[in-house]
Amino acid sequence: MAKVRVRPETGHLYIDFSYRGQRCREQTALDDTPANRKLVDGLARKVEKAIATGAIEYESFFPGSPRARKFAAASEAHQATSLSVEGPRPDGPTFAVAADAWFRENRPRWRQSHAETLSAILDTRLLPHFGDRPIATISRADILEFRSRTQTATGRKGKEELSPSRVNHIMTALRMILADASDRDGVDSAFRNIKPLRLPKMDVHPVTLDEVNRLIATVRLDYQPYLVTRFFTGLRTGEINALEWKHIDFDADLIRVRQSIVQGVVENTKTEGSARDIPMVPSVRAALVEQRARLPEDTRWVFPSPEGAPLNLVNFTNRVWNPLLRHLGLAPRRPYQTRHTAATLMLASGENPEWVARVLGHTSTEMLFRVYSRYVPNLTRNDGRAFTGLVTGSPAAGALPASLAALSRSQLEQLIQQLQSKGDRNGDA
Repeated sequence: MAKVRVRPETGHLYIDFSYRGQRCREQTALDDTPANRKLVDGLARKVEKAIATGAIEYESFFPGSPRARKFAAASEAHQATSLSVEGPRPDGPTFAVAADAWFRENRPRWRQSHAETLSAILDTRLLPHFGDRPIATISRADILEFRSRTQTATGRKGKEELSPSRVNHIMTALRMILADASDRDGVDSAFRNIKPLRLPKMDVHPVTLDEVNRLIATVRLDYQPYLVTRFFTGLRTGEINALEWKHIDFDADLIRVRQSIVQGVVENTKTEGSARDIPMVPSVRAALVEQRARLPEDTRWVFPSPEGAPLNLVNFTNRVWNPLLRHLGLAPRRPYQTRHTAATLMLASGENPEWVARVLGHTSTEMLFRVYSRYVPNLTRNDGRAFTGLVTGSPAAGALPASLAALSRSQLEQLIQQLQSKGDRNGDA
């Protein structure tokens, strides 16, 4: 995807795009004005279309560019090699054409942040590798070789290689483009029986309830309501930072999650299941009442920054969260661990996993059992003691009487009350 950018040193516009696996930056002498930007953007769209159709004559777009002579020489050599060794190139759409059609047709249903992510994947990964190749020539071996090269590429922040999750995201875009081309043009997709890379088990680092209370008691007073709400609702960072007062229903004691903020842009929630109503526990209600009282009546955001915009995650992390953890001697962790903490506390209290999943915005309980099971203590007696008692013939510690039929109704009611007071809500009674 060709983009129009401005060079900070000169203030002049230039076009940034990928062609034949190389990043090209073609300069102009035009200042960054609305009229000039519109003009250069039109040229960028023509360049992008020409690359996608394979009809680009580089020198006609950028006469005098050193790259024009370089690409012209490479084209002549490539054509000579193709005719003498491979024969004519197969007909059919190129990958760039297929990718452009797929992106344009699906763009209306994507969130802005997701569209930008896919655009970056196309520009930096897929188009440089497959751009001018006909879809019909891309084999399964080509795809596996591309994945191997991608995995060993330099990742973000100088990491030696991309994570399996990042590689899978890139490969998913490739798979969808090839599948779309297959449906559109009848070209068989080579992306067959290629399974995603195995992901390492998600390792979460929640804090204990005692540590939660210490964090809340120690943080700056103006951030206490924010931490209380994060720790006891499980809201995602983008969800809590995008909360508006119209989403707080004090009459029904509900927080209505309807939007999220991603890269500074307020959008719909991540998935349909993420749009949900979260009940306020008393501490959250009290925190929100306190927050409402300290803000001007016309404040839009529940947790605004000093400038009045939604709270900025980077500023909160660097200026509040990290110093707070260091002050209390707690291990470093991301603010997102407040969500994991909420999940573990809900499960440890004996809440129904399906209810916990709905509160967190999950469509099923699968993630709860996969990620959080080891953090659920013996309140629910998921520790094997009952099974041990069965096979050894000895009653497990805390087990129920052998015969409930021998108990009267009042004794049964008293037993149930005792179990509930201990937090045993797993249904054994």
